[in-house]
Amino acid sequence: MSGFFSDKELQSTSRPDGKVYSCAACGLYKNVNSPKMKPFGDFKRSIMLIGEAPGETEDERGKPWQGKTGRLLKRTLRELGVDLFEDCININACHCRPCSDSGENRTPSLEEINSCRRTTLKYIADYQPKVIILLGGSAVQSVIGHRWKKDLGGISKWRGWTIPDQDLKSWIVPVFHPSYVSREDSQVMSIWKQDLQKAIDLVEVRFPKNKTPNIEFISDLSPLVTIRKHMSNMAFDYETTGLKPQRPGHRIVCAAVATISDHAYAFMFPMTKRERKPFTDLLEDPTIGKMAHNIKYEDTWTAVRLRVQIQHWEWCSMQAAHVQDNRSGVTSLKFQVYVQFGVIDYASEVAPYLKAKGVEERENGGNAINRIHELLDQAGGPEKLLTYCGWDAIWEYRLAMKQIKELDYDFLPF
Repeated sequence: MSGFFSDKELQSTSRPDGKVYSCAACGLYKNVNSPKMKPFGDFKRSIMLIGEAPGETEDERGKPWQGKTGRLLKRTLRELGVDLFEDCININACHCRPCSDSGENRTPSLEEINSCRRTTLKYIADYQPKVIILLGGSAVQSVIGHRWKKDLGGISKWRGWTIPDQDLKSWIVPVFHPSYVSREDSQVMSIWKQDLQKAIDLVEVRFPKNKTPNIEFISDLSPLVTIRKHMSNMAFDYETTGLKPQRPGHRIVCAAVATISDHAYAFMFPMTKRERKPFTDLLEDPTIGKMAHNIKYEDTWTAVRLRVQIQHWEWCSMQAAHVQDNRSGVTSLKFQVYVQFGVIDYASEVAPYLKAKGVEERENGGNAINRIHELLDQAGGPEKLLTYCGWDAIWEYRLAMKQIKELDYDFLPF
């Protein structure tokens, strides 16, 4: 196979052991009939399907979806009005056939998927599909796993979401792999068809772009007095020194308030009762609905540290997320921001400082003090923290408005 791969193609991102993810390091290409299988299909409807890996039949014929699993996928898509090879372009998370020592098909390893990722992302960039259907966990790992590094989970967590991925500029729709569907009952088949139909319908849906909000830093809280006269509801967010406020030394470090979807006020938290009065007046105003993600957190910190009782809680976007989908691991704000708005990371610069160090966490558990002071001591650290807090408030507001519309609710207090 000398000359089949260019030097550039043999390179990829670094592995933890200092080596690189590459075709040469992976080595699957050495023992297959169809190395680095090319995309296949006419792509008439701008749909990209990403499967797991070529099987024995696919490797022999040099194109994807040639065996029993492929026939199931082709037949099901035809029932939904889509031709697998005319309307779609087809690739896999692993582009060479992985097989066991005995010659049987097997699931590709994480290293093999990582070695193929750069090529997969290049195909996405080249074809610019309107919709990308991820068939199974390996495809999720390939397209999402390197960006969503914490608690990725399996296909059962991701299937069914229609994600307007802002990095890839495509709708991402994870669904069960057809090989799994073929082994399960009719209920799984029904779910699979519903998920595929949702993906197909998105071809005609305009891809949404998120408007960048104005996050306004304020040193005194007088603007909150002015906006109070015109607001009916607000989302707000705290950044604090830990999870639980009861331990001495804990404090609210900064806060942000959003009353519309594209503007938030963010401020370092005043030390005196007089300075923070414009904010606490908002919290105590029963005519203004309050929204947050996991309202227990803000409510507890407000009661313990400010000795203020929040009036008129109106919406908890975490509880609403659970009402909409009761699977575990899907209700966090970061997960909801990705699956609902397609933004996979707005917190990586700040997130490490919101965790306690190992010894502190082991000794004090939920009362541990985090590393936020380290961020504040850095040049530009306070601005990063305020921006992050402002984004949290914006996303809480946008998520709440989206949920209220989808659930067809009038404002009701929790």
